[in-house]
Amino acid sequence: MDDGWEGYMTPHVTRQGIPVCRRGETCAVMNSDQLFATDSYRISKAGQARLAQFFRQAGATSYIIAGHTDSRASDAYNMRLSLNRANSVARIAQAVGARIADVRGYGERMPVASNRTHAGMQKNRRVEIVCIR
Repeated sequence: MDDGWEGYMTPHVTRQGIPVCRRGETCAVMNSDQLFATDSYRISKAGQARLAQFFRQAGATSYIIAGHTDSRASDAYNMRLSLNRANSVARIAQAVGARIADVRGYGERMPVASNRTHAGMQKNRRVEIVCIR
């Protein structure tokens, strides 16, 4: 499976009619512990305010939201939780007028740290926001 962002580049043309794409870049990584209670996809009031402010100021054309978890629960549970969390973030973005290109849940499949330690698991519980400019 190809999970690269290049499939989500926004095509447009120059004044001369030459097609070009806008590149995506990870513009925010938010630790899930700061946004959600354990095993929940409801965003805290403070998290809602933080996300709304981010999307108002980020200035991207559109966004891709990707949810991730640690490996403590089953794969199926983690896939569902990560997608639900990503959708919750996307709803906040849309509420302040941001355009969402895609929402993905990866569960435990794309760790950034080892799940063998508490610190590593904490790093893996995250929501990544890709800005397409």
